[in-house]
Amino acid sequence: MVRRFYLDGRYGQIHCRGVIPGRMTKPGIICCHMSPKSSQSFETILPFLARDRFAVALDYPGYGESDRPPEYPQVRVEDYANSVWEVADSLTNSPIHVVGIHTGAMVAVETAHQRPDQTLGIVNISAPVFTEEEVAALANEYSPIPLDESGSRFRTMWERILFHRGPGMTLEMAANSLSENLKGGENYEHGHRASFNYAPTYKKRLGEIGNPLLVMNPNDDCFEQSKRADSLMKNGKRLDLPSWGHGLLHAHAEAAAQIMLEFLDSAEADA
Repeated sequence: MVRRFYLDGRYGQIHCRGVIPGRMTKPGIICCHMSPKSSQSFETILPFLARDRFAVALDYPGYGESDRPPEYPQVRVEDYANSVWEVADSLTNSPIHVVGIHTGAMVAVETAHQRPDQTLGIVNISAPVFTEEEVAALANEYSPIPLDESGSRFRTMWERILFHRGPGMTLEMAANSLSENLKGGENYEHGHRASFNYAPTYKKRLGEIGNPLLVMNPNDDCFEQSKRADSLMKNGKRLDLPSWGHGLLHAHAEAAAQIMLEFLDSAEADA
């Protein structure tokens, strides 16, 4: 059963969802969401990941139910990764695995960079390897939309979710996704801003970290960009999943968990 709880962090309380079995024989997993979402993204898959280990997803500061960071200095991917370690340190003294999707992929890689000896396997669901031109275009596309009485911001959010939804993603899943966007308030695009700023560093980190890395590459808006990770990764491999897209963590939770666990088990064996 997925339970919700709070832990103390640098910016206040960090909200988490997780499954923590009574008997654990394997290293735990921390899950990192995309922008502008929350730990709700992992709600369905957490029980499948937590068969003999804990599996916990956090809300980054400013998202979901977590307290917000200050407006300045601007929050960074490095700060989100620090929150991952605040959660991990509250749960275990042992090394962990990290799983991240889109922005969360960057957070997972940065988490490993910060403490390589305490990180085992890394899973990136999509590898956001962007060119400078792509970053500029994305930063413009995902700039904050001012509030107005016609609901332009909310209509645009909904249209984007429907445009990008993958096979098996129901309208109810899409509605839940929209509701998580709204919890970011007026700072809802801070996560995208942080990820775009981190994009050059992400490419560098892929070539630096020696921890085993799996790039799960669904057919979403990062499908082609994820292929670029092949030439950058020091110790990684890519698995294309062309029949999956956005929403896979809910629509294909059990199958996705099986892929992750097989990889993470192999990372443990090689540690």
